Amino acid sequence: MPSTMPDSTSLQTFADDLAAISGLEHLRVDGGAFTIAPASTEEVAAVLHCANKSGFSVVPIGGGTKQSWGNPVRPSLLLHTHRLSTLREHTWQDMTCTVEAGCVWSSMQASLAKHGQFVALDPLWPEHSTIGGIAATNDSGSLRLRYGSLRDLIIGMTIVLADGTIARSGGKVVKNVAGYDLHKLMTGAFGTLGVITEITLRLHSIPRHMQSFTISSPDVEPLGKLLLKLLDSHLSTQSLQLRSTNSGFYLDVRLATLPEVIHDQANSLSQIAQSVQLEACNSDSDVWNARQQHLDWPEHFVVKATMLPSDISRLTATIRALGGTSVTQAVGIMTATLPIAASSQLEPLREKLEAIHGSLTILRNPVNTTMPVSSSPEDTLPLMRELKQRFDPNRILNPGRFLGGI
Repeated sequence: MPSTMPDSTSLQTFADDLAAISGLEHLRVDGGAFTIAPASTEEVAAVLHCANKSGFSVVPIGGGTKQSWGNPVRPSLLLHTHRLSTLREHTWQDMTCTVEAGCVWSSMQASLAKHGQFVALDPLWPEHSTIGGIAATNDSGSLRLRYGSLRDLIIGMTIVLADGTIARSGGKVVKNVAGYDLHKLMTGAFGTLGVITEITLRLHSIPRHMQSFTISSPDVEPLGKLLLKLLDSHLSTQSLQLRSTNSGFYLDVRLATLPEVIHDQANSLSQIAQSVQLEACNSDSDVWNARQQHLDWPEHFVVKATMLPSDISRLTATIRALGGTSVTQAVGIMTATLPIAASSQLEPLREKLEAIHGSLTILRNPVNTTMPVSSSPEDTLPLMRELKQRFDPNRILNPGRFLGGI
């Protein structure tokens, strides 16, 4: 667990520098670490400049919902973004918006909905998660099938680098191609390369009509075949996920289209389900919260796995055989919960996934045994370490949190 233990003189000098930036009312000591809440990109830049000069480690915090993800870090400074919480610009005619990193996801979506628009992403804990934290962890849900990943939706970003330099990437219109795609590099970097302060996002119109269906089966193989059939169909499928529970297997389908078309789409779905001797039944929207419910089990391993759509049913059966349950998006991203008794099977499971060009990341480890959070791909790890060295040579930003101890 990387940490910095400065002496008392350094602490006092650092505190004086921080107080001059953001005011004593937003600076305090919490659990042996300084806590500060800047109110602008410029203040974040000044804070990082001081931290970099003193060699103090920094952990940016938004809603705090994913602080347990990745390797643990013991920081000298907790940089909270809750004062960076404004939807700065909503250009509804161009279907874009610019939002500060500390803005809570549900609050942003509520503002955009006034013009019938939304950011087409369904991250975990939307009532608490902030846009900056969602981008840093590259979180996405079942909407990814239709609208793409977060990297596809971000068209611009303001980042503060470790030495306090303010960098801007992309632009404010969808077709802007100026500059490097620095924002794609920052998305999913877990705050190890820079602190995100503003993001410009591409918007979509809120679908006028949606309907959810669930197809159940005691065996997973027919559902795996059906999933592939639906991916190849012409249905207006917005979301598609395969779930396993203690009682069986379920394929959830959400159609989003015009009200006058939804009936025909539902009939087509029923016909495709019948082709593999299954029946599609109406379901409510709660099924799309199943992934989040897996993260709420504190005494279980929670893992994220990636795979090809053709491997989803086989890996779902494997998780079930280990005593676990899972929710897998049709794009091949699985969230699975495993009992502590299955801990010895995590490394064999990781090897099995890597053999088919997939991956496994441990999001929650309920035991104290040392276990790598994620594997380190030998072909890309040197490049990632070099990027860390170039962006953060003093290793002050979330040191060690990323895979490979980056």
